[in-house]
Amino acid sequence: MRHRLRAFATALLLTVGAPATLLSAAPAAQADVRTAAQADVEMCEQYGSTTIQDRYVVQNNRWGTSATQCVDVTGTGFTLSRADGSVPTNGAPKSYPSVFNGCHYTNCSPGTRLPKQIATIGSAPTSISYGYVGNAVYNASFDIWLDPQPKTDGVNRTEIMIWFNRVGPIQPIGSRSGSATVGGRTWEVWTGNNGGNDVISFVAPTAIPGWSFDVMDFVDQTVSRGMAAPNWYMTSIQAGFEPWQGGAGLSVNSFSSTISDDGGSGEEPPGEPAGSCQVGYAANVWPGGFTAEVTVKNAGTAPVDGWNLGFTLPAGQSATYTGTFVEPDRFTLNGAACTAAP
Repeated sequence: MRHRLRAFATALLLTVGAPATLLSAAPAAQADVRTAAQADVEMCEQYGSTTIQDRYVVQNNRWGTSATQCVDVTGTGFTLSRADGSVPTNGAPKSYPSVFNGCHYTNCSPGTRLPKQIATIGSAPTSISYGYVGNAVYNASFDIWLDPQPKTDGVNRTEIMIWFNRVGPIQPIGSRSGSATVGGRTWEVWTGNNGGNDVISFVAPTAIPGWSFDVMDFVDQTVSRGMAAPNWYMTSIQAGFEPWQGGAGLSVNSFSSTISDDGGSGEEPPGEPAGSCQVGYAANVWPGGFTAEVTVKNAGTAPVDGWNLGFTLPAGQSATYTGTFVEPDRFTLNGAACTAAP
């Protein structure tokens, strides 16, 4: 379903079940939410692709096996509905089903501002929510591609990989070169070359189900290590999975990506000027658990068509929490920051 949030407010009841949360609102029996049905599309072509939200591309991208792979494309992401076959875990994965903003082998997402020179990018806020399974060998990989030229086709010079999760006996390209704190999280850092391009991988020590962050934090880290330069170009931002064995049921529940100029101006999601959303958060807390009512208000004049509310819970909070209860301090609507409701 796609949802249109007009200049009113809608409330959602949240029973917390994950340390990072990205919500798509359910239809409510009130005039402030408009819904438009959008049927899911199953795509099984080897390199099949389609657009969602009129701004992102979902691709099947089965390149390492002849076995059947299908993705069930939704209004906000996709689910890997079929993932036959397997490849050796000491080699490359069998595919990279993903959703992206930018250009991938001449396929560019609608209205993208990429490629764009790194030095001219002020921020690149993004949100991602993953769904994981345990009966497969895979990573959940968020990719950022960089090149000395504004390429819209072929392989780029440097690939940044952010491993949100890994299951099974697999490891990144190259060798571990240390660790780093990026975006407030600690990561293993691996560097190497896959025979076609340089790769730097940031690997989470434990699975991250969802996160809102600035892509430029990882780009800056890569530049500081000499694997890119400010006069290079960012060509695409991608989120998906690299499966080696199986993978049916893996999902990108939602994805958003925007690019802002150095100085603050730039791309915003359709119908959603920066600062046009307000969020109220009212929690009912008891020892070891809580529920929360989240109220989302479109404070602008234009409808927001296709919307996701993202926020990260403080450390220690999931289905239960430890220590002192703390409310989330940052909310985003389709990747853009919201202000607190008065």
